[in-house]
Amino acid sequence: MAAQNLQSVPAELTPEEDAAGQAHFDRIIAEDSRIEPRDWMPAAYRKTLLRQISQHAHSEIIGMQPEANWITRAPSLKRKAILMAKVQDEAGHGLYLYSAAETLGQNRDKMMDDLIAGKARYSSIFNYPALSWADMGAIGWLVDGAAICNQVPLCRASYGPYGRAMVRICKEESFHQRQGFEILLE
Repeated sequence: MAAQNLQSVPAELTPEEDAAGQAHFDRIIAEDSRIEPRDWMPAAYRKTLLRQISQHAHSEIIGMQPEANWITRAPSLKRKAILMAKVQDEAGHGLYLYSAAETLGQNRDKMMDDLIAGKARYSSIFNYPALSWADMGAIGWLVDGAAICNQVPLCRASYGPYGRAMVRICKEESFHQRQGFEILLE
């Protein structure tokens, strides 16, 4: 997903233009269609999207860390390769989502700076250590399984770039869940 060069703050509109934009927005939502980056949207909708998408992107990036720590300690070459693929997928998920946030005018560097400075949020599940190989299986099976339950509805998100990113992400999360389950069976 290539980020588009869009303004983060829409130009000032007349009250008539604002009302027409709101009516168009309401119609798109009522039709269960998608809002696209160049469509008018209420400021609160844009703000909520930016918060949700950036938090989700940060969670994908932070979520790589417990698994990346296990790449060198995985019990077989096959498991190392699978774990490297999963970590790479998670990085890609973060990039898809940062790109979606950029379509709303958010700067990727600012999002990363906020994450590093502790100003941004991410899923707290990743603050718990993965101390054993069984923990890696549990993360894959249970955490990714829960993520799938939460994320599948987002494939139908009203904001187009977010919904399209979620379709790609959910396909890969299913692979991650299956790999976690297989680890626990070993």
